[in-house]
This record gives sequence, structure tokens and C-alpha cells, in this order.
Amino acid sequence: MAEKPRYVFEGEPVPGETREVAPGVLWLRMTLPFKLDHINLWLLADGDGWTAVDTGIARDETKAAWEKIAATHFQDRPLKRLIVTHFHPDHVGLAGWMTERFDVPLWMPIMEWGTARTVSQDTSEETHAQAMAFYRRSGFDAEQLATFDGRRNRYAANVSPIPESFRRYADGDEIDIDGKAWRVIVGTGHSPEHACLHCEALNVLISGDQILPRISPNVSVWPGEPDADPLARYLLSLKRFRGLPADTLVLPSHDWPFLGLPGRLDALAHHHVERLEETFAACADPSTGTEVLRQLFTRELDPHQLMFAIGESLSHLNHLMGQGRIRREERTDGVLLYRQVG
Repeated sequence: MAEKPRYVFEGEPVPGETREVAPGVLWLRMTLPFKLDHINLWLLADGDGWTAVDTGIARDETKAAWEKIAATHFQDRPLKRLIVTHFHPDHVGLAGWMTERFDVPLWMPIMEWGTARTVSQDTSEETHAQAMAFYRRSGFDAEQLATFDGRRNRYAANVSPIPESFRRYADGDEIDIDGKAWRVIVGTGHSPEHACLHCEALNVLISGDQILPRISPNVSVWPGEPDADPLARYLLSLKRFRGLPADTLVLPSHDWPFLGLPGRLDALAHHHVERLEETFAACADPSTGTEVLRQLFTRELDPHQLMFAIGESLSHLNHLMGQGRIRREERTDGVLLYRQVG
């Protein structure tokens, strides 16, 4: 059995306040309007100023928390740069506002920046119709489709305008922050080019959503790429973190900073092995994606959680198809069915 993560701090900073977790590394926490109700952000001492990592979602409460941080930290040492790990709205949501408010450049992986720009601006009926067809083929009933139809582009509602210009950084790059090298380690599967930052001098890894201490990050198939296998990419990218020291302090975007990286990598890989077996068993009889979802997620799901749950279910189904263990066929009404091979 994999060693469980060991939390090294009790409690967490309230919005608008900070807590030092390593020399020159400050922990911030902002609220989110979801079941997962918070995100961790980071301020890194950077010479005569600060570098921020991630922003929180675009809400007045988050702006107010940043204003409080600015009043206590940016008066004599201004914010110099904003680094965003990936395009999800709780990470990039206030990038447009912050780059203007504090007159700082945005640093972001190019695939993450491009995805954020595209998704935030695409409110076309064609894209929405494509998504509706995707969920209909997955087995959504009329009530679920009506709920999705009413949500429209929720991404755009949760981000300030994504900056038109940015500075690209990529896997293997080293970013100099306060004279220390922070090496970029890109993980995939959860998002296209999710950046994690490792500082050997501090023995710290900012892991974003790629490595979380208690839950597995969402690994989903989305309407724009229905035949994708993001789970294969996620599992492969976990290997990129295997060479880090066992006593690395991991700073995740949710929950608390922790020790025990090797054991957590083992647990994440094992979780998906178990999930794949559960998915395979759910296909003993021909099943829709939604029917498989009900086998994997037995608790009640709100509309926000349902979108992630169907994407996660489909990612495991697509992975099993890639392994040749299940096959997919189309029912007369266009809904897709999955069944075991043999």
C-alpha cells in the first residue's frame, strides 16, 4: 500500500492573508463557488518584488482578497510577474484583471494560453450544438440535456478577458526567481500543457492540479476531441516526477501542502488502474457512457460535477478501447454503447 501524504501545516490562510511555507514562498487561499470550494495560490519572493503563481476565479471576492494582499505586500515590493499553470478558470480567471491592475506580464504555456483564449471567446451556436450532440450520444436524458443547454459557456463567465499577449514558457525551461532556478515540469491529461514548477534549492514543487494529496485531478474527454485518450497522457506524465527527492515539499492547488510525493504518485496510478477495472466491469452488458458514470459515481452529482463525471467516465472508456478490451457501437437513436470484447 502506498504511503499516505503527510500534511506539514495545520490550518490554512484565510483569503487576503498569507502563510510562509518555505523561505520566500507564501501560501494564499481563495474561495471557489463549487463543491471544491477553494484554491491555493502562491507568492514567490523575487528580488525587490514578487512573482505570483495562479490567480483564482474571476469574482469580486477574489479581487478584494488580492487588493488586501496588495495593501500588505505590494507597497514596497511590487508584483513583478504573473505565472499561470494552466487554463482552468480557478487558475487563470483573474489573469486579465491582474495584469492590468498591477501592470505585470503574464507567463503561461502556449497551449494553455491558446486554449484559454479560444474557450473564453467561443460562444457560437455551432460549438454549443456540437456539445449538445456529444452529451446526447453519451446517454444524457432530456432533463440532463436541458440543464446543460441552460449553462452555455460557463468558462467565459468565470474569467476576466484573457490577455492578448503573454510570455511563453515550456517543459524543461528554468525560470529565475530571486536567484533560484524553478524548473518547469509539464504534466498532461488534466489540461493540455499543465506546468508544474520545481525548485531544487528549496526542495519545493508547485504541483498545481497535476498532483493532489487526496483526490485525483479530473482527467476528461470533452466535446471538441471525443476520441481522445487523456488518461494515457496523464499516466505517462506522472513518470516525469519520479526523479524528484522523496522529501520534496509539494504545494498543490487544493487541500494542503504535503510530503510523500513517491507514495502519492503510486496511489494516483493505482487509483486509475482500479477505475479502469470498474469501468470494464460496467461494460459486461452494453452500456451508455451515462450508465457507466452511474456505476463509477454513486453519489448525487450537481450539474457542475456531472460535466466532469461524464468526461472522466469517457476517458476511462476511451482508454479501454485503446487497449482493445472494449468496443463501441452506435444504437439506432445515435447513442453510443460500450461492451466488453470477447
